[in-house]
Amino acid sequence: MKKSYLIIVVTVLAIFAWLTMKPNVLEPKYNLPKVEIGGKIINTEIADTNAKRELGLSGHKPLSDDQGMLFVFNKTGKYPFWMKDMLFPIDIIWLEPSNIEGIVNVVYIEKNAQPNSYPATFGGQIDAQYVLEVNAGFSDKNNLKIGDQVKFYTK
Repeated sequence: MKKSYLIIVVTVLAIFAWLTMKPNVLEPKYNLPKVEIGGKIINTEIADTNAKRELGLSGHKPLSDDQGMLFVFNKTGKYPFWMKDMLFPIDIIWLEPSNIEGIVNVVYIEKNAQPNSYPATFGGQIDAQYVLEVNAGFSDKNNLKIGDQVKFYTK
């Protein structure tokens, strides 16, 4: 009886461990240090609180080609962006969750947003849950378009 009980417990624990293991691709609601977009891996700084989202890249030193900032919102909505206190131009890419875990779709791209455009806002008519800011020219260089898939990674 003890041996049967032990086998059942070990089996249940093994099944539980297997079911709860996450692959390298994350669900969009988790911390997302890397994004694959346009065939490139972007290391992201995460803006997932109101304070971080309001500050964004304002006053930030210029990004390298493999860096960006990912804005994470709790739900899909209309999120306009501005260039207040920005020091360099950027591409702003709005993303909406797909039906596939860890995958989102590009729903709008504002190319080459300039620091002197403030107080104008961009993208406020588009529903999205994530917004990715990268160096200006990234979208053209990597042929990004609306509908492209973007993957979130942990490593």
